[in-house]
Amino acid sequence: MTVIGLAQIAIVLIAVVVAAIPLGGYIARVMGGERVVLTPALAPVERVFYRLAGVDPAREQNALGYAMAMLAFSLVGFASLYTLQRLQGVLPLNPQGFGPVPPDLAFNTSISFVTNTNWQNYGGETTMSHLTQMLGLTVQNFVSAASGLAMAFALVRGFSRSESSTVGNFWIDLTRATLYVLLPLSITFAMALVVLGVPQTLAGAIDATTIEGAKQTLAIGPVASQEAIKELGTNGGGFFNANSAHPFENPNALSNMLEILALLLIPFATVFAFGREVLDPRQGRAVAIAMGIVLTSGALFAYWAEAAGNPLLTEIGVDPSPGNMEGKEVRFGIATSALFAAATTGTSAGAVDSMHDSFTAFGSLAPLFNMLMGSIAPGGVGAGLYGFLVLAVIAVFVAGLMVGRTPEYLGKKIEVRDMKLAMLAVLIYPLTVLGFTAGSVMLQTGLSSMNNAGPHGLSEVLYAFASANDNNGSAFAGLSGNTLWYNTTLGIAMFLGRFAFVVPLLAMAGSFAAKKKASGSIGTFPTHGPLFVGLLLGVIVILYLLQYFPALALGPIVEHFLMRAGKTF
Repeated sequence: MTVIGLAQIAIVLIAVVVAAIPLGGYIARVMGGERVVLTPALAPVERVFYRLAGVDPAREQNALGYAMAMLAFSLVGFASLYTLQRLQGVLPLNPQGFGPVPPDLAFNTSISFVTNTNWQNYGGETTMSHLTQMLGLTVQNFVSAASGLAMAFALVRGFSRSESSTVGNFWIDLTRATLYVLLPLSITFAMALVVLGVPQTLAGAIDATTIEGAKQTLAIGPVASQEAIKELGTNGGGFFNANSAHPFENPNALSNMLEILALLLIPFATVFAFGREVLDPRQGRAVAIAMGIVLTSGALFAYWAEAAGNPLLTEIGVDPSPGNMEGKEVRFGIATSALFAAATTGTSAGAVDSMHDSFTAFGSLAPLFNMLMGSIAPGGVGAGLYGFLVLAVIAVFVAGLMVGRTPEYLGKKIEVRDMKLAMLAVLIYPLTVLGFTAGSVMLQTGLSSMNNAGPHGLSEVLYAFASANDNNGSAFAGLSGNTLWYNTTLGIAMFLGRFAFVVPLLAMAGSFAAKKKASGSIGTFPTHGPLFVGLLLGVIVILYLLQYFPALALGPIVEHFLMRAGKTF
């Protein structure tokens, strides 16, 4: 670890905070229906959308109506994207002449992009036409992220309102999140990427002459526009198979740092927006600090592990001083590669600028644990906030039990029904991840896709289902996922990770909104100070580290000690 490397990490994280605070205020005003700087230009467009869809902007929905609208919208998105992939061979904007996507892969990809996972069991430049990339995948990049932001604010309204039967209107929240937040930011970011050298064209490929005089065909396309929403929407699906390690997606060190900032910007801004919405910025700061501690710890741990190098390579004469550079781009280095890994798995992005499968055992432990937590620090667009608020509910419930008081959070009493819904949401993660991992390592159909045996092979499968279940989308490259078994099971994991979590969450939102907001008293547990931050971090350790420790011990932990002993599988 070097001073320069630590400075690079610090610069990016400071830039995120500086940009996220004012953006958080902007998001809060947008989602609250207040006038913002873009209102004169976009309000007429917004009203046209409502008229075309038959939506009354003055009418709100209860929690059940909100959930049903979200599920119906997601179902239509899935069906549309599946149909587009199956028919792309006869549709326009297909300069490469790609045929239809196989049914099981189209199923997996459709669920993947609708749930904001963007898991890719295919090579983007060799499978999807420009029409599929733009009309199908990029559109879902916007609306799946906007859906996450909408659901987060439905829960926030549950805390901010008193004796209310409604939590907002899904169609209005979806439209405003897309039109006022994601679209302007993406246009700005895409233009910045074009300036830095990222292609933006409808051409299919170009022929280049190499130094030796040979001809090489280079795939290109509308890369910058997809790259922008890929990062800002915490989607992660790359135009190219190499994702953000590809020079056309991420040309240089400056674009790399800008993409890390884009990954973290909206998730942190949403937390500050939460503080403004509940009329207590300290609440947002407390959650942001807890998220920041988890994120920074993961980045520094991965940096330390990768900078230490690989003793197996040292034994055969490889110079250990640069650290473990396997699978990393020289133009980025270890420090920002470690930060990118922590940021992309701490959010639900899944974009990569280095190959996580090539990290050392302990280096891969940081991104793996981020995903086993549900990628909530700081999480995806909206998803990080509502995932962390569920933890906050559990934390104050635990605190209430310890002091013998009825637990409260933001003036709302946490009752038995609320805790049942919270636990129903968080338990879907270990049930899905550990269940499907166990099945995959017991069945030959699952084992046949593993390119590595022993603990690393187990880590590959565990990583895959953790990534799918928390709608992250990154992968260990050693697992071949484009099979009937993994296309199906990973698709089911994505579905459960998104919808089996948010349906109980929206029920919680309705329950909290209907309650009377109580005033704080001398016995109220403060939820904005260091004690609460520590309690949140303790709940993360108890809830996630302990339940996954046996699997981690059999995977990356034992692999680390085998590596130190000079052994490998």
